[in-house]
Amino acid sequence: MGNQIEDLLQPFQRFGINLGLKRIKNLLALLDNPQEKVPIIHVAGTNGKGSVCAYLSSILTASGYKTGRYTSPHLVNWTERICLNEKPIEEDILITILEKIRSVINPNDPECPTQFEVITAAAWLFFANSEVDVAVMEVGLGGRLDATNVCDRSLASIITSISREHWQRLGDTLSKIATEKAGVIKEKCPAVVGNLPEEAVEVVKNRAEELNAPTIWVKSAQKLSPNQAEYEGVNYPLALAGDIQLQNSAIAIATIKILQEKGWQIPTSAIEEGMKNTRWRGRIEWVKWQQRDLLIDGAHNVASAKVLRQYVDTLHKPTTWVMGMLNTKDHEGIFKQLLRPEDQLHLVPVPDHSTAEPEELAILAKTIQPQLKQVQTYGDLYTALDSVTNNQETATTSIVLCGSLYLLGYFLGKLR
Repeated sequence: MGNQIEDLLQPFQRFGINLGLKRIKNLLALLDNPQEKVPIIHVAGTNGKGSVCAYLSSILTASGYKTGRYTSPHLVNWTERICLNEKPIEEDILITILEKIRSVINPNDPECPTQFEVITAAAWLFFANSEVDVAVMEVGLGGRLDATNVCDRSLASIITSISREHWQRLGDTLSKIATEKAGVIKEKCPAVVGNLPEEAVEVVKNRAEELNAPTIWVKSAQKLSPNQAEYEGVNYPLALAGDIQLQNSAIAIATIKILQEKGWQIPTSAIEEGMKNTRWRGRIEWVKWQQRDLLIDGAHNVASAKVLRQYVDTLHKPTTWVMGMLNTKDHEGIFKQLLRPEDQLHLVPVPDHSTAEPEELAILAKTIQPQLKQVQTYGDLYTALDSVTNNQETATTSIVLCGSLYLLGYFLGKLR
């Protein structure tokens, strides 16, 4: 059935990424505007969006609310993007919804929707049909012109973080990127904002004031123990690894407090249960491969690479990197964050995507960090992993697979 979903979505891939709200609004109008029937929490930001969505949907589900969650990209299957009460949409239901959407689209229309707009419309339709109490909606790219940004009101608009990514489409300064992300803020609706660079703070602050949107600027939670944190009097377990989760979890708790003030019944026990049960694949996650512990993480931009390096430093071991990156990413910035003297680096292509060439990455890596113990290139991921896991020289190192969520998806698809 996964192939059937791919077949239904594939024709829209040729329209690529094309920001704008006209096409998605036209499409939703043909579907009787399902987005108007769905109360939402809207989550934008450079990094941390997925974790915050995972925390929120887990807590709200634990509180007994019928909770939708829409995130992107998926790692293995399209159904991962659209969840109800923490469970992915069933494949046959998604197929039925996609067939309905395709039936109202004129493929010859010059304003034909993009693939992302089609799958986003499917999420809106599924959540409306399911009569969810709330949908946690993750922005795909930017915010202002993203296909998720079609509602006039939100229960809360969240901006988790802002750093330089997708500058080719969002703008080449933090100020321009912040302008796009601040586009999710709605008039008189609460905004929850994480730790932003000063240049971005000014933009978001001005936008919130302009719209009279009450704003909470969230400070990181306090770490009580390796797996326990406290924010504003709420103690909770941390199921996701890395100190960045002190910020992400605090953003989620601050949002939950807003809902509580609006009368939502979210007891402390549900917060604790929801936080404890939160899962978010491919972000500082340990898995087993060939009897070896393998750390996997997307780390596809400079900010997330910095977070990964901070976590790796707590392991107090030399690091063996297995990496592949898209050709659109800031390779130099990512390498500068990750690579240290005596690290080993094994470079692979990202299958079925616009990959950076491993040989070119190898030249760049040696320039940035001349004291790497080893730099090797491979034609595919599994040759690299076999070489690394069977090598005595890596026995006392931490093996980390990173650089692209698409690469992790390829890996996890075979791991099942």
